[in-house]
Amino acid sequence: MSNKKINSSWIKSNLLTLFYALVIALIIRTFLIQPFFIPSSSMEPNLLVGDRLFASKFDYGYSKHSFPFSLGPISNRIFSNVPDRGDVIIFKPPHTNLDYIKRLIGLPGDRIEVQNGNLIINSNLLEYENIREDSKVLKNGRVIKINVLKETLPNGISYEIYNYLDGSPGDNTKEFVVPENHYFFMGDNRDNSNDSRFWGTVEFNRLVGKAQIIFFSTEDGSTILEFWKWPFDIQFNRLLKLIN
Repeated sequence: MSNKKINSSWIKSNLLTLFYALVIALIIRTFLIQPFFIPSSSMEPNLLVGDRLFASKFDYGYSKHSFPFSLGPISNRIFSNVPDRGDVIIFKPPHTNLDYIKRLIGLPGDRIEVQNGNLIINSNLLEYENIREDSKVLKNGRVIKINVLKETLPNGISYEIYNYLDGSPGDNTKEFVVPENHYFFMGDNRDNSNDSRFWGTVEFNRLVGKAQIIFFSTEDGSTILEFWKWPFDIQFNRLLKLIN
């Protein structure tokens, strides 16, 4: 066999291997799990800038938004399961096809309102408990002290939130009535989250997956290519941390 035929066979074999690997990766990403990167502080103190997490794609079923670039061939959601209040979910908000991650606060039929920074669901003020004090460095370099609160939803799910600025834009809202087949989302960092308080509810079909576990994390989001910052930026205490 000539060298030319050997080279041609080697190239074809490697191209097929690459193709199969890409197909398998696409199937896993679309139907099983998908990695996501946290670029903002909107879910602090539970998710930090630089966290990398896995989201399960099968919890709520599949829609066209389960596929890359929302180009799936599915018109309606299939194998659907309704989410639970308190789930941390990746979704596409109504105004963009970018991925957002927030906590599910309101279910279809709920009446949601925020007054003086406190969340009210169906006319009932949620329970709050003062947990501890954190230090936070703002973008301008100023360091502030934050009282971390534990918020408890009507179904008993509890989690920590930041709510450190009086009179921030989302501290007082109108009453939202969540339509059928829609959900209301909020970030755990209540004073620095672009969420349903500002652009409304999210249709069920636009849910992408449920956040499950942090598999890797770097301080302030340093990338894998910034090797000179390693291992100093790796946040070892956050590796393999389950998401509440």
